[in-house]
Amino acid sequence: MSSSRFSFKNFFHYFKIALSGKESDFTQGSIRKAIFMLAIPMILEMMMESVFALVDIIYLSRVSVNAVATVGLTESVITLLYAVAIGLSMAATAVIARRVGEKNLKGARETAVQAIMIGVVVSVAIGIAGIIYPREILEFMGGEPDLIAEGSGYTQIMIGGNTTIFLLFLINAIFRGAGDASIAMWALVLSNGLNIILDPIFIFGFGPVPAYGVEGAAIATTIGRGVAVLFQLWILFFGWSRIRLQVSDWILRGKVMWNLVKVSLGGIGQFLIGTSSWVVLMRIMSEFGSEVLAGYTISIRVMMFTMMPSWGMSNAAATLVGQNLGANQPERAEQSVWKTGKYNAYFMLTVSLVYLLCAPYIIGWFSENPDVVKYGSLSLQVVAAGYIFYAYGMVVTQAFNGAGDTKTPTVINFFCFWLFQLPFAYLAALVLNWGPVGVYVGITLAETLIAVMALIWFKKGKWKTVKV
Repeated sequence: MSSSRFSFKNFFHYFKIALSGKESDFTQGSIRKAIFMLAIPMILEMMMESVFALVDIIYLSRVSVNAVATVGLTESVITLLYAVAIGLSMAATAVIARRVGEKNLKGARETAVQAIMIGVVVSVAIGIAGIIYPREILEFMGGEPDLIAEGSGYTQIMIGGNTTIFLLFLINAIFRGAGDASIAMWALVLSNGLNIILDPIFIFGFGPVPAYGVEGAAIATTIGRGVAVLFQLWILFFGWSRIRLQVSDWILRGKVMWNLVKVSLGGIGQFLIGTSSWVVLMRIMSEFGSEVLAGYTISIRVMMFTMMPSWGMSNAAATLVGQNLGANQPERAEQSVWKTGKYNAYFMLTVSLVYLLCAPYIIGWFSENPDVVKYGSLSLQVVAAGYIFYAYGMVVTQAFNGAGDTKTPTVINFFCFWLFQLPFAYLAALVLNWGPVGVYVGITLAETLIAVMALIWFKKGKWKTVKV
């Protein structure tokens, strides 16, 4: 990479290069330029992923309140199950980024293959459970009988076909670790484009295709993601990624797989803690009825969409940390994190102001039900109050993960989510009778506490010495 400083005068030039993926070595040159080159495709990748959720909600809100609530309950469970996928993806990004920084592409290929093997086995096991027990899953989550009757097919298809989502996340993590963030972005452009086209066809019916209702959203999503996975695999074997797999690479390597599993255990635990807390929060919210649950679901979808740029910048920080530690440049890795955190804070502050001022109008785009708009707006406003803290918390947490130190965020999540957030939300919402506001406040306080603890730990610098 050129050592010239990034200049906003060259914005469109660098933007084009970032989308093309022509640069993937971020261990030298301008840090600001490196952040830009990685963050742009990662931001677009994350936004494409969240568009899935928004498109489904836009269409399903025209079907019924139960259809929207079904998505919320199902995805809470899916997110819990995908803690394994996310944890494994974090490990794959960390190890592959480290190998790329060491100029060891053979080791990067070996890690990629083992990660995919683990992903297929785990996702198939999850899929079987989803196909057999969809009604029981919704019942466990507190779904009302009419919701279960209408939405069990959606749950069955989404969890039964989870291999497509599992591999989409995992292979994109491989590309990100290699510095090929643009490929991950284009994979989601493809899957999202198909989903936008197929959603109305399968939900409302078109020509010979009958109207499947809420099930149609699951069918469209699974097809779109499945095609994207085939595209990813084609790139891995025949494309322009730095990770070019060959048939001879597909053998079981116990040492490499065990190293990957060890690194991923912290990530799996980290996200199991975080996502299980979201499942419990969703269960608490279900006590207040389908309208409140639908409003909360819509607000979460909106927040996830606007937080995608933040996740993109956070993932960029993870890749920068991994590659620079691999190149024995820990100070450059640290500088990358602080600069990324600053840019993320600017963005999140802007978003929080928009939510605080315009929440009812935003939720109103998705539903005309007064109660849905009321509680969805309240959720946006209360949670957004802590966004500037989330900005640094997200970046620093991903920096730990990029260094292979998945244990530290796990400990922080355990304390903040299980020991603080859940007891607070339960007491505030159900015992002190704050209602849904108790849950919203619990989310804001817990995420703020995570940011504070992560920054304190990060400054100690122990993450710089982690071996993967």
